[in-house]
Parts: sequence; C-alpha cells; structure tokens
Amino acid sequence: MRTYGCQMNVHDSERLSGLLEDAGYVRAAEDSTADVVVFNTCAVRENADNRLYGNLGHLRPVKDAHPGMQIAVGGCLAQKDRGEIVRRAPWVDVVFGTHNIGSLPTLLERARVQREAQVEIEESLQTFPSTLPTRRESAYAAWVAISVGCNNTCTFCIVPALRGKEKDRRPGDILAEIRALVAEGAVEVTLLGQNVNAYGSEFGDRQAFSKLLRACGEIEGLERVRFTSPHPRDFTDDVIEAMAETPNVMPQLHMPLQSGSSGLLKSMRRSYRQERFLGIVENVRRAMPDAAITTDIIVGFPGETEEDFQETLHVVREARFAAAFTFQYSKRPGTPAATMEGQLPKAVVQERYERLVALQEEISWAENRALIGREVDLLVAEGEGRKDGARDRMSGRAPDNRLVHFATAAPGGGPAEGEGPRPGDIVTVGVTAAAPHHLVADSGVRAVRRTRAGDAWAARNGRAPQVPGVLLGMPRIGAPAPEPAPAGGCQGA
Repeated sequence: MRTYGCQMNVHDSERLSGLLEDAGYVRAAEDSTADVVVFNTCAVRENADNRLYGNLGHLRPVKDAHPGMQIAVGGCLAQKDRGEIVRRAPWVDVVFGTHNIGSLPTLLERARVQREAQVEIEESLQTFPSTLPTRRESAYAAWVAISVGCNNTCTFCIVPALRGKEKDRRPGDILAEIRALVAEGAVEVTLLGQNVNAYGSEFGDRQAFSKLLRACGEIEGLERVRFTSPHPRDFTDDVIEAMAETPNVMPQLHMPLQSGSSGLLKSMRRSYRQERFLGIVENVRRAMPDAAITTDIIVGFPGETEEDFQETLHVVREARFAAAFTFQYSKRPGTPAATMEGQLPKAVVQERYERLVALQEEISWAENRALIGREVDLLVAEGEGRKDGARDRMSGRAPDNRLVHFATAAPGGGPAEGEGPRPGDIVTVGVTAAAPHHLVADSGVRAVRRTRAGDAWAARNGRAPQVPGVLLGMPRIGAPAPEPAPAGGCQGA
C-alpha cells in the first residue's frame, strides 16, 4: 500500500488492506516484490499528478519482469482523472474512486480474468466505508470516521468535488465502533471528518458533535479522544465546553486558518474572518490554558498583497500556534481560484513562505522551551522517532499531542526500574530539552503504567510470521521523500 494525503486517506488505506486480506491476500514482506500494488492518491496539491505518474513509471519495468503483478490506483486523484490514468499508464490494471473502495477485490479479480483494465468511478457513496473490513495499523490508537464528504465551497479546494456532499454516521454506530476498538485494546481514538465539527448537519442536530464528544467520555477504557479537522465556521461554544469538561478529550485543537486576511478569507469563500478566528483561539485558551493549537496556512493565494500577508503573520503572532502546516498556494483545475486574477509569481510566494516558516519555527520553539521542567504523561508510540534506536530512546505523545523523545535508561545510565514500556503503555517523564518540532526527556522514565493497549501491541508483535502467498505491498523503487500533508483532511478543512 502506498498512501498519499490526509488522515482520511490513511484510514481508507486501512480499509483497503482489510478488504484485501479478507479476500485472501497477504501483506508483502518489505524486501519482496509485491504481486499487488495499491496507490491511494491525493489531489490537493498540484504536484500530485506528477508524483503518481512518476511512481507508475518506476513500476512499469518491475511489472514487466513479474508476470501477473497488478497495479491499482484509487483515491481522490483517481476520482478526478478517471480514464486518463489508464490512457497515460496503460499497464495499470484497476482504477477506482473515493466512493467505491469496497469494489477493489472484485475489480482486481475481474481484471485478472478479463485481462484488461477495469475503471470504476461512482458519483456518490455506495456504502459508508466504516462498514468494510479494516486492518488497523496501530494496536493502541485508531481512526474513526464520523462523516465523509464536505458541504463547503472553498474556492481553492477540489476535495468536495471528489469526496461528495457530507454524509454523517449515526452516533450509535460510531460509539459501537469505538467500544469494539477499546475491547480490542485501543486506548486512543481520533474522530475523522472533512469538516468534523459540522457533524450532525445531515440529520439536523447542531450540537451533535459536542454530544458525541461527551458520549466518548463515558466509554470505559477509552483514555484519549482527538478529532480533526474542524472548520472555524462551525466551531461553537458547546464544543469548547465539551472539550474542557470531558476528561478523556485531549487539550489539542487543529483548526485551519488558511489566511489571516479577512479580505482573502472572503475570496477563499471561508465563512469567518480574522476576528472570529482569534476569538475562538481566545475562548479555547480560556477554557483550556494548556491546550496546543495547530493550524493550516496557505501562502500566495491569488490577489494576496504584502498587507494581506502581514495580516497572516499578525494572526500567527497572536495565536502562538504550537505548529502550523504551511503550504504554497497550489492551483487546482476546476476550482474557482484557478482562474482568478492576481496569480502570484513563484518567487514572491517562496519569499513569503520562508518568512512565515521562520516566524512559526521561532514561536514553536519558544512554546516548547516553556515546557522544560514539566512532567508529562506520554502514550508510548511506535515508529515516531527515527533516531530512537541509536540514542536508546523511545517516543510518545503528550496529551496535547506534542511528540516527546524520552530516554529509557535511568539518570545513572542503568535501566529504568521495573519492566520497560511498550508502545501503548503510559509513561511519566520530565521534559529536559526542546526543539521546534519535538521535546526531549532524558532524565529517565519516572513511572510506567502497563496498559491493555501495550498488551495488544505485544500480542500483535509476537505473532508468528505470515505464510508467503499472494502479496500486498510496495516494492522499493526509490520513491520520493514524503512531504507534509494537511493535518485534517484537505486544504479546504
């Protein structure tokens, strides 16, 4: 599986893996050549097309050398390009869209039997994806989709055209899925939606999202609840109250700003202005003083002046975001912004982008340094620290979602007392150093709480090796390094 884009795509890939394993496929070993390669694509950025076709080009000789190998392309770019993919890359076997991911096993079999490409793009959702089998990538944390699609009409965003109108799940179905995940060992869930806090609009309950957060607080064994991404238009006081009053809802908020200029926000068709956004930030901080707030920002939207850009810098200084996903405006054919006057030269956009990144790095670092000396409880994570092995560290997430790399040895150099932590366990550490994008706790683990999630991770990690069979995975073909994705579903969140 090769996944691009947002958390919604990551979760869809878990479902695609579950579907294929349910149909008898086996995940490919990392050092093997897969029999089936699946690209789950994103269409938010302008270079998405080049990345896909570049990877497909790399795969052509691999497929030529392995008769019977199949390539499938799904997701937002497949929904957009449809038959164009097979025209440009005729060695692709299956193209499927965002509304029919459940069709993948059937389409692969049909392509195999008929020996011709199968292209199936539905215009509306056939079945809510959460009813499909899912191969969860984590034993201790899980994505839970509460809605799909988006009713907004942001002028820069192509996602609503590809994901469709918002469709909401019933609260009982969501809570039942969360309880089942907790029973399997998960201690953290992240509620997903293209516009997560608009949840309930389909069945007419404006407070449905805050009610859902409070209901999550009543699930025994569920220790951490997160959600992404809300839209400032729908971010109401009842949601802030629910966050502050529900102990297992974490003090973390990702809320896309996009621009600090009220004039540009109007051109973007974002239904809030600078004052409204900063008012939400103030209300969140009043209710949860330790909350970490992150955001998305677009630089170089058509017509952006230096004065508009200064307004964005003003909001960044006032809001003091813990982090920001920053993007240079990406023209997407079919969106209103693509044909707007005032498209900016690349050099201007790049220079502003660098100034924004420098300011945000300075703020992030200062906010992180303020946490030195503080004691924090971490949910131990797997694979989040690239240098952990070399430095005898592990990594975990604080309640506010900050990443903390911590030493597993006691201050004297020996092992920490008791059994060592596992991914899914909770450890208490003291912060000793800070960088713009992470914290360090090198004074040793002060306490370890072994959890059912850690037990679940250990049970999964200790399973017998899988028997070779029909393989599902991605051969090593020198793919480009990953680039940051919008944290909440799309640039339009």
